[in-house]
Amino acid sequence: MPDNPKRFHRRSIRFNGYDYSSPGAYFITIVTWHRVNLFGVVVDGEMRVNSIGTIAKDEWFRTINLRPSVHLFLDEMVVMPNHIHGIIWVVEPDMENGRGAATLRPYKPNDNPTPNVSPNSLGAIVRAYKSAVTYRINTIRKSRGMHIWQRNYYEHIIRDQSELDDCVKYIYANTGNWVDDPEYIQ
Repeated sequence: MPDNPKRFHRRSIRFNGYDYSSPGAYFITIVTWHRVNLFGVVVDGEMRVNSIGTIAKDEWFRTINLRPSVHLFLDEMVVMPNHIHGIIWVVEPDMENGRGAATLRPYKPNDNPTPNVSPNSLGAIVRAYKSAVTYRINTIRKSRGMHIWQRNYYEHIIRDQSELDDCVKYIYANTGNWVDDPEYIQ
């Protein structure tokens, strides 16, 4: 039987032609491999992060030391048992350190999209984060090559202050709503 090249083709959830290295705020969700509860547990609406969850949180904030074009804030990230949510601010490298450094803007396609991932794009930032977390966890567990994350990630371009407020509220309330979360697996 001949191979069907479309059989395993994954459809991208990214906006075609959007420049994901352009300044702005991006809400993302990254899920563990097979939704395994790897990072801790939620007890009485409070997330109790274990040592592996601490790695996920530490590497998230370590990103700002490695990439001057990224700003991250404590109240805009949460580690859950089997996923993380966070807001990544992509800014011009010479801008001040603050939420206003990146402008929230509506989706506008890039006239000259490039097929490769730009070094300062959202995809490169998430890829480096996932790689760093995977390396540290697999080193500790002596499990080289084991999957930690599902392929890809969910992203939403935050277009205005109202969307930003909604995303921050969602992140803040996530542990209290764990049993209703689409990623919830007991």
